[in-house]
Amino acid sequence: MTVEPTTSHRHQTLSIGGATYDLFVRTAEQLHGDGTQQSIRLPVGAKIRVQEVIEACGGGAANTSVGLRRLGCDAGFCGIIGSDQWGQRILQNFERERVNTAAATIVDSETSSFSLILSVPSGERTILYNPGVNEHMHDALFDRERAAEAGWIYFNRIPEQGCMIEDDLLAILDTGAVGLTWNPGGYHLESGLREESNRLLLAHTSLLLLNKEEALQFSGASTVADALAVLHQGGATMICVTDAAGGTVATDGNQTFFCPALDTAVVDTTGAGDAFGTGATWALLEGCDLPDILRAGTINATSVIGAIGAQPGLLTDIEMRHRLQSNTLDVDER
Repeated sequence: MTVEPTTSHRHQTLSIGGATYDLFVRTAEQLHGDGTQQSIRLPVGAKIRVQEVIEACGGGAANTSVGLRRLGCDAGFCGIIGSDQWGQRILQNFERERVNTAAATIVDSETSSFSLILSVPSGERTILYNPGVNEHMHDALFDRERAAEAGWIYFNRIPEQGCMIEDDLLAILDTGAVGLTWNPGGYHLESGLREESNRLLLAHTSLLLLNKEEALQFSGASTVADALAVLHQGGATMICVTDAAGGTVATDGNQTFFCPALDTAVVDTTGAGDAFGTGATWALLEGCDLPDILRAGTINATSVIGAIGAQPGLLTDIEMRHRLQSNTLDVDER
């Protein structure tokens, strides 16, 4: 396939959600158990040798804004950051990546969101986190005017307290001038389509992103195929359901496609979902068809899991176009 250069740098995007400072601690410990019951065991009283400690920036909205900026979009971040040392490093990272932080809120004398990520050789991890100032995301701090100026909003996972901004978000989307990528989490998944605000938001969603377990929980369906049907009937224009190494299935209501995962060494799975969503959103903005949207998301996610942290492996516009042109991913219609 060929994706010709367009005016991708003109795409105005705004990522709403969290930003965190991540501390990765890599150990030689192995996963125990199988299936969904796997765990990392750290016996009480034991002294566990650490192989590596890495500091990095993360958080859903931080990852997606950085990812979209690298892909050439005029990307902004809308979220809450503390004025502490972690917050300063998050802001410095945004500055390096040239992400617009005009819609960010800085809270004095409080702690920024912080995560301690325990990682094992397989690339799987357990995250210990303190939400910090992310719990303060609510309507009083939401920059409605700047959000309305964006051509596209990427709505990331937010804490339940942040759901108060949804009335403002729906008012912006009602104008029909702004597109929406939505990656539900937490409260949204738990309440599912029983919640009226979720149904209203779903009806305005251009690209819905969920993993397999989330899709079943959010839709209330028992199979991915049924979940895709329910969510499309609910108004989502395009739905992508990822399943890690099991690949991704997506539909636009007319056609359904399956894209396999690329065979690659997994270093760290942190941020893989955000990378997929970033690549898919970029391809959608570039006017790509659904198979290439799946390819772009998969290629970006594959690059991210080959490095430690959610952002180091995010691709640039030039890298993405090159990999799309040279990829061997066979996307099949279902």
